[in-house]
Amino acid sequence: MITTAEEAVKQIKSGDNVFVHSATAVPHILVKAMSERYRELKDVTIYQIHTEGEAPYARAEMASAFTIKAFFVGANMRKEIQGGKGSYIPMFLSEVPSLFRKKIVPIDVALISVSPPDKHGYCSLGTSVDITLAAVKAAKLVIAQVNECMPRTHGDGLIHVDNINIQVKENHPLPEVIMHEITEVQRAIGMHISRLIENGSTLQMGIGAIPNAVLSCLENHKDLGIHSEMFSDGVLPLIKKGVINGKNKRKHPGMIVASFVVGSKKLYDFIDDNPMVQMLDFEYVNNPDVIRKNPKVVAINSAIEIDLTGQVCADSIGSKIYSGVGGQMDFIRGASL
Repeated sequence: MITTAEEAVKQIKSGDNVFVHSATAVPHILVKAMSERYRELKDVTIYQIHTEGEAPYARAEMASAFTIKAFFVGANMRKEIQGGKGSYIPMFLSEVPSLFRKKIVPIDVALISVSPPDKHGYCSLGTSVDITLAAVKAAKLVIAQVNECMPRTHGDGLIHVDNINIQVKENHPLPEVIMHEITEVQRAIGMHISRLIENGSTLQMGIGAIPNAVLSCLENHKDLGIHSEMFSDGVLPLIKKGVINGKNKRKHPGMIVASFVVGSKKLYDFIDDNPMVQMLDFEYVNNPDVIRKNPKVVAINSAIEIDLTGQVCADSIGSKIYSGVGGQMDFIRGASL
């Protein structure tokens, strides 16, 4: 069925559990149309990880219509979660897909964004497979924004049009997250970390300035691989120079493995129909037993606080959630093993 966004979201009922596609793949046309129904709806629970762009359902005037339950907290949701207008569910991201698959968290409606179907009828989840694939397969109703701006990616995120209940053909540019100029302090940190990375290592990078600073200092390294929850523009110069080639990886040799990407249109164009990039499910990518099989795994992540005994806090500031556990522990465990 092909219809408008306004007609499609009429299928959402009070009391439903609704999943919203992650990161840069947010179906903004559908989200806007759903949010505009806030006077008609009550007690709709939104499940998500971090999303880019506006999240109108988080506004104060919509509190009786929508309750937010996030497995990871992005900048567009931070004040609302900290202010008690939503909840953070603390768990490793590798474990979230099983909540949907086992119906521990039942999903009534999945709002997703996909590429147009190919000649065989398959659409792609594009920039975000993460927990979305599990949510789509578990959902009673799948509403997809078919978006020509969404890159077609290889890996787990292929969905046949027959498995999409309602299609809305609306084109919307993907949110871009542009890397800022690296500061002297960040470059110094990046240079220090780069000296700890051996040739032939398999890298995981989190989000932020420090991971990008590290990548900028790796131009003289050789035969690096990527098996990471996510990646951004920082890998592109290293791929072009042959520094990142994945030749030593035991899992998916020669390929970049990730679950979502965040970056510029240049990055989205790079992953479009690129068999070198495999976008796979969190349950696999973040599995420490999978991670450990690659050689010389180096997990590069940011912290908020470190105490005098060396304990690291990366999810909260005092009692206020800042981002969440995310996949950091998955990769710390995998790298350690």
